[in-house]
Amino acid sequence: MNRRCVVTRADDNIKNMIDITHPIIKRYAKKCDADFHILDNNVKYHPHYRILQIKDMFDEYDRILVLDSDILILNKCPDIFDLVPFDCVATIYEDKLSRQEDRRNRIRKIQEQREDIGWKEGYINSGVILFSKVHKDIFDNIDTSNLWMDLGYDDVEIGYQTNKLKHKVHELDYRWNFMSMFLGTISRADAYIIHYAGQGMTQFSDRIQQIKQDYILFRRYGLLI
Repeated sequence: MNRRCVVTRADDNIKNMIDITHPIIKRYAKKCDADFHILDNNVKYHPHYRILQIKDMFDEYDRILVLDSDILILNKCPDIFDLVPFDCVATIYEDKLSRQEDRRNRIRKIQEQREDIGWKEGYINSGVILFSKVHKDIFDNIDTSNLWMDLGYDDVEIGYQTNKLKHKVHELDYRWNFMSMFLGTISRADAYIIHYAGQGMTQFSDRIQQIKQDYILFRRYGLLI
């Protein structure tokens, strides 16, 4: 049997947020016949690198979907495990539109400090990312004494190792990780997963308030999972 897990990163500092979002993520895990697990504070890792805890989880699980806690999932969201080939990492690429230049500069910068692996484009976003057991070597290859601590943190580190090890990537379209950079392309209501990363969808209101307002709106119309 293919054992699946959906994991998210959170602690009590964002309790107002996770009280809204975690029940939704749990329901999506149930839809996917997956366990649910929270990566909370771990003194072994810098907060930006809680995701590294999934390395040991591959002893128990065949596939692990990592979701940030600042998301809403709509009921139209398909089972990602069924759609993505087992040997592929699944993620959106963020080096597009208004973020293209900045994200590709980050890709270039890590290779200036480390080995040039010929990585030119394809900047992952770990807010929605799927790994399989065959990708455990990505985490085995990460030197925790020399983590990338500049902008991008785990996105850059994991992207670097994924490309260095030449793992195949299944590029998800923006419906799977709809962030502010995609505003104007489709409506939030047409997305599968809405990700309120950074300041959320707008800098003019609090991110948690945006999540609360959208939660109320989408629940009213029966759009949430």
